Amino acid sequence: MQKDASGNGTLDPQSNRIRSITQKFEETFGSPPTFIASAPGRVNLIGEHTDYNDGYVFPVAIDKYINIAARRRTDRRIKLHASDVNDSWEFNLDARQSIPQQAPAWSHYLIGVASLLQASGRTIAGIDAVITGDVPIGAGLSSSAALSVSATLAFLTAGSELVGDGFPVPENHKKELAALCQRVEHEFAGVNCGIMDQTISLLGKANHGLFLDCRSLEYEHVPLNLAGHYITICNTKVKRELAASEYNKRRAECERGVDILSQWIPGISSLRDIALSDFKKHEEELPALTQKRCRYVIEENTRVLEAVSVLKARNQQITEKTDEALIQFGHLMNASHDGLRDDYEVSCKELDLLTDIARSITGVIGSRMTGAGFGGCTVNIVHKDALETFQTRVRKEYQKQIGIEPEIYRCHVGNGAQVFWNSELS
Repeated sequence: MQKDASGNGTLDPQSNRIRSITQKFEETFGSPPTFIASAPGRVNLIGEHTDYNDGYVFPVAIDKYINIAARRRTDRRIKLHASDVNDSWEFNLDARQSIPQQAPAWSHYLIGVASLLQASGRTIAGIDAVITGDVPIGAGLSSSAALSVSATLAFLTAGSELVGDGFPVPENHKKELAALCQRVEHEFAGVNCGIMDQTISLLGKANHGLFLDCRSLEYEHVPLNLAGHYITICNTKVKRELAASEYNKRRAECERGVDILSQWIPGISSLRDIALSDFKKHEEELPALTQKRCRYVIEENTRVLEAVSVLKARNQQITEKTDEALIQFGHLMNASHDGLRDDYEVSCKELDLLTDIARSITGVIGSRMTGAGFGGCTVNIVHKDALETFQTRVRKEYQKQIGIEPEIYRCHVGNGAQVFWNSELS
């Protein structure tokens, strides 16, 4: 039986992608793969840039995936082929895993996963592997986290005696593996990211958001019950070239703010520890730029807590009409974007235009940028009756002003990482 991250599951609507990668594996390596490790991208409904400040986030796993078709080798070689870019790379598990200068960027994640898994004492094995996916790269939907998570499952599955008889990652190890994948970003990709993306890719649940405390890693699956609304993502088609460097600058400003404010608010170790009321008492002690960065994060943590509370309360009584609680959730999304634009300054004209267009359409209850910023995507909650108008207006007005036709994805909220076995792939 096919296994998902809970040890259950069946092949979902990405089965066409699964069949395609199986065929590509056979073309590349001459025979079928043993299994396919699959991990989803994510979209964050609210709680941006709070994760690396030990705060709260509320992402969902989406039905776009990075898939790795693989087969265990008898030696310690790793032979990889990235189908979407028609590129290959090889390395040996017994060699010291530094990043060769000529290694393609996508291979850094697999080299990093293999290195850290071995350093943690886990058993992994050589593999032949083909990688493909439909998580847009550079769009802020966590293609890199999905790649790290799917690579982790591929290596663990190949090295496990449980292949074909169970899922190789016990439930209580998933948070540990999320932290390992986060280290891959830090140490092998040079991005000081938080823990959210890797965690939702492993722990996502269909039709639920993941309310995650990024300090304790305690989490709760909260039913969405969107009552006739859809999560709709708009891709600016603008590459996030500033995101990595500016991301690290924002993190440094937040840490600077904590260091300064600790003189007046003892015992704090991150912005998560600062109540909005206390911040307002001492914000003038901060340099103007640091003040803006800290204000956004502290306000955003408050918004996440309120948004989750709103959803949990409305789950007691669901209607097919747009209710006041869901409208309130949308207002919080809008306020989140405004803070990202004005105080955290990680938006851009293309993201702002998409949110402005969306908010002008009846039936759109919330719109905000999602991801690191400086391009990438917006996330919108759109009533089913407004979907056609939404897509038409967004495409027309964005292309008129920017000269690019945006990509629009209506997403289903799916489960987290899965492993599909060869016996189930035919």
